[in-house]
Amino acid sequence: MTKRYAPILFALAFAGAAVSASAQTPMVNETPEQNVRSSQQYQALTCTNKAFRAHRIEKECGPLQGSQFYDNCVASFNCDKQPSAANWRKAPPSETTR
Repeated sequence: MTKRYAPILFALAFAGAAVSASAQTPMVNETPEQNVRSSQQYQALTCTNKAFRAHRIEKECGPLQGSQFYDNCVASFNCDKQPSAANWRKAPPSETTR
């Protein structure tokens, strides 16, 4: 009797997992201006709040420990060389045309 219901139970479990996963990732429809503002707030927070910065480094770089990418990941949190407010709206050099 369980073999008969196994495909149905599997399908229900798969559907439930898919619904659960989609419920955890909300749809965000930000305008470009809102995105820039959010990025600026994140940068300000990582540069002024040592505990937040340490938490983000652990979360984002922690899985890379022992790899060649770890040092670059930690270096990306360097607040000394962050873009100025005037540069936020400019495209990176690799995306500009001449």
